Amino acid sequence: MSILRYTVPNSFTALSLLLGVASIVTTQLGDLELAAWIIVWCGLLDVMDGVSARMLNATSSFGAEFDSMADLVSFGVAPAVLVLNAGMQIGGVEYDSGQFWVLLVAVAVFVLAGAMRLARFNLTSEESTDGWFAGVPITAAGGGLISSIVLVMIYYEEIAASMPLRLYLPVLMFVLALLMVSRIRFPKATRRKSNFINVFQVLSISGIYYCGITRTYPEYLLGIGLFLMIAGIIAGRITRNH
Repeated sequence: MSILRYTVPNSFTALSLLLGVASIVTTQLGDLELAAWIIVWCGLLDVMDGVSARMLNATSSFGAEFDSMADLVSFGVAPAVLVLNAGMQIGGVEYDSGQFWVLLVAVAVFVLAGAMRLARFNLTSEESTDGWFAGVPITAAGGGLISSIVLVMIYYEEIAASMPLRLYLPVLMFVLALLMVSRIRFPKATRRKSNFINVFQVLSISGIYYCGITRTYPEYLLGIGLFLMIAGIIAGRITRNH
C-alpha cells in the first residue's frame, strides 16, 4: 500500500516528463499547435501530481527531485524548442542569421534560468513556507505563458505576422528567465484566508483544465496567464514586508 501511495504522484510526473519529450519531437516534426497543447497538458498533470502527493501524504525526496527533472524538460526545454521553431515558422527568423542566434541564446538562457530556479527551489523547499515562491516558477513561465502565447500566435496568424516577433520573442525569453531567477515573491496556488481568492483559484484552474482537455480558447489561457503573472508579482511586492 505504501508503494502504491507513492506510485500515483510519481506516475503523473513520469507522464508529464514523457509528454515533454513528445512536445519536443512534435515541434521538430513541424506541428507547433499540438506541441503547445502538449505542454499545457503537462501543466495539468503537474497540478495532479502535487494534489495527489498531498492527499496521499506521499511526498518524498525522490518525488521532489523527479518532479524537478520532469519540470525542466516539460516547462524548460520543450517551451524553448517551441519558441525557437515558432520564431522561424511564424516570426520569419532565418536559420543561421543574426536574429536566429539571438533567439537561440535567449531560449538557452531561459532553460539555464529554469534549471537554476528548480535547483534553488529544491534547496529551500525544506524551509518553512508562507505560501509564496521566491521567483516566478518555471511552470508559470514555460507551461502557462509560453505555450499559450504560441497557440494564440498560431490561431491569429495575421496579427502575429504584423508583429516584430524577431524582437519580441527573444525579449520574452530573457524577461521570463530574469523573473525565474529573481527573488520576487510570487504566490503559490494554495488555500488562502480570503474565500474570494479561493473561489477565484478554483474557477481559474477549472477553466484551464477545460481549455486544455478540449483544446479550445487559447485566448483564455493567455489572458489568465498574463493576469496571474502580473497580479502575482504586484501582490508579492505589496506584501513583501508583511
